[in-house]
Amino acid sequence: MKAAIVTIGDEILIGQIVDTNSSYIAKALDKIGIATHEMLSISDDKQHILDTFHSLQNKVEVVIVTGGLGPTKDDITKKTFCDYFDDELIENEAVLAHVKSIIEGFYKRPITQINREQALVPTKAKVLFNQAGTAPGMWMEKENTVFISLPGVPYEMKYLIDNEVIPNLVQKFERPYIVHQTIMTYGRGESMIAEQIEEWEDNLPDFIKLAYLPSPGKVRLRLTARGNDEALLKEEIKRQVEKLDLLIHDIIVGYNEDEPIEVVLGRLLTEKMLTISTAESCTGGKIASTLSAISGASNYFKGSVVSYATQTKIDVLEIDENIIAKYGVVSAEVAKEMAISVQKMMNSDYVIATTGNAGPTKGDEDAELGIVFIGIATPNDVFVEEFNFGQPREKVIDRAVSKGLELIYKEILKK
Repeated sequence: MKAAIVTIGDEILIGQIVDTNSSYIAKALDKIGIATHEMLSISDDKQHILDTFHSLQNKVEVVIVTGGLGPTKDDITKKTFCDYFDDELIENEAVLAHVKSIIEGFYKRPITQINREQALVPTKAKVLFNQAGTAPGMWMEKENTVFISLPGVPYEMKYLIDNEVIPNLVQKFERPYIVHQTIMTYGRGESMIAEQIEEWEDNLPDFIKLAYLPSPGKVRLRLTARGNDEALLKEEIKRQVEKLDLLIHDIIVGYNEDEPIEVVLGRLLTEKMLTISTAESCTGGKIASTLSAISGASNYFKGSVVSYATQTKIDVLEIDENIIAKYGVVSAEVAKEMAISVQKMMNSDYVIATTGNAGPTKGDEDAELGIVFIGIATPNDVFVEEFNFGQPREKVIDRAVSKGLELIYKEILKK
């Protein structure tokens, strides 16, 4: 089965907002065995919408449309649906009662005519009841394609996907099984991994596909199996992952896409009752932000000092000015002193410290662009590693964050 996802709104096309709806919908469809064939973002233009519907008709089994269901004149999706399905709008009593309860009950004001018009739906539509907002979803069918219209507001869209759309699709269609397994790797590039596992990849069963999903400092390997026997798919995926583990065990951090290294690291620190802190210069607090974004981080994350300016390293971290003068602020010696200082200050078991030249210009430093020193303090030792992460600036910072988390993770595993 194939689906298309269409987002309607000029605000998306001009970059005013980022389309996160399509990603959420695609993941939800994938879980029930419906593959997303294409994603489209189109303008709030009646003819453009109609042309898009015509192009997708019978090409896919499901078209999910988000946006254009608001109460203002620029929201034209419902009227365009009527044109496409040769239909007209009528007032739905259940939707109107819901709209009134929200406007009069929550906002404490009389319902207006614009509010009433939210209850207008095509006569041929199956109403998808929206408990999270005033705009109902709509389910309409034409020939071999189901067209589903949802609000563009993310929390309303998510409510309808989870509580209305997915249950109805499961009931209507017989679908193949799709089983995914993601392997999270850190510290080795995509091409090097591909060379290392080439023979294994070449011998994968036909119903299993491998995808490489690289980002700075890490590569996700996603295995996808499709077929009618779910138990067989899961068993074969498990068998292939066991083979893969023998080849690249040293760089595998986890087996769940929703558990990146910071989640795995946090669990490890909690289990071992250890603490961590950071001393950051070129990464600007991004390692601390990554660690503290995880629920339960207060169990192990002690805090951070973002000593971006040289004088802050001297005043706050009390790094000897002579060390900075002799070796430069971007140096192994300074990274080491940063780690030692924060370890004492925070009384933490482990520390990640970063100092580098992320670019795009050298500034006052002689260090090459992309050079980063990462200091790691453990309960028994302090060491520093040097890296050249190239350019641009964003890549340097992201790779430094990933590498710092990778280094500390491997150190804690030794304990």
